Amino acid sequence: MVRLIFGCGYLGHRVASRWLADGGDVVAVTRSARRAAEFQSEGLRPVLADVTRPDSLAGLPAADTVLYAIGYDRQSEASRHEVYADGLRAALRALPPETGRIIYVSSTGVYGDSEGRLVDEDSPCRPARQSGRAILAAEGILRSHAMGSRAVVLRLAGIYGPGRIPRLADLRSGWPLPISERAHLNLVHVDDAVAAVLAAESRGDLPALYNISDGHPCGRRDFYRRLAELLGLGEPQFVEPLAEEAVSERAGDKRVSNARMLSELHFALRYPSYREGLAAIVAAMG
Repeated sequence: MVRLIFGCGYLGHRVASRWLADGGDVVAVTRSARRAAEFQSEGLRPVLADVTRPDSLAGLPAADTVLYAIGYDRQSEASRHEVYADGLRAALRALPPETGRIIYVSSTGVYGDSEGRLVDEDSPCRPARQSGRAILAAEGILRSHAMGSRAVVLRLAGIYGPGRIPRLADLRSGWPLPISERAHLNLVHVDDAVAAVLAAESRGDLPALYNISDGHPCGRRDFYRRLAELLGLGEPQFVEPLAEEAVSERAGDKRVSNARMLSELHFALRYPSYREGLAAIVAAMG
């Protein structure tokens, strides 16, 4: 069994660890020689390559499963479209024709704004942000490619987990948080995102599309109130965001349904809402 990962970061690295524990060969594509050495020491087989440099992708191995979880590096000189859309196109061209199932990590950001209404996989996609438009373009590239018939697209809500809680330092410092009263958060704990990837590897008809979220959208301010409570801090201070930030929040205001995920991928959420997830994270902090 050979598994190939593009994007062995916060999510992909955890999936790699689970696949290593299952046995077989796990190949990790990385741009960094330092990361390649780390991966090799962990038992992964690193490949130094960059999806924005198609020539570097020559010689990729045939894999039974490919996880494509490339994120955007703000230090990169490439645009989001070059990373998400053109990068996926280059990877698909480089993969051997005998490649098996492809799991593409997309984002619920492709839906854009629904003014707080519920969205599911059949809802129209009208992303306002550049990243959402680039990821939606990548979905289209995958769908129209010959390998698209063996692909599972996972539209992930905002991933949180150990070491990944935005604005935590500001909250602890007592800084006012620029968060609107009206904005919603759609979340999935990283452990549940890993479980979704593992389920998508073997379950369901192909091609397939799933929203991956905990199914319990919450107010952004409620999230930080709960976090402050768990940390033993006082009531957080909030301010209305600046105009540009407020527009960004409104561009993604929606509530994401996970009904299809629950009915077809058949795995139990370990953290069915942010309350359980935050409690576990804070408890692990000691």
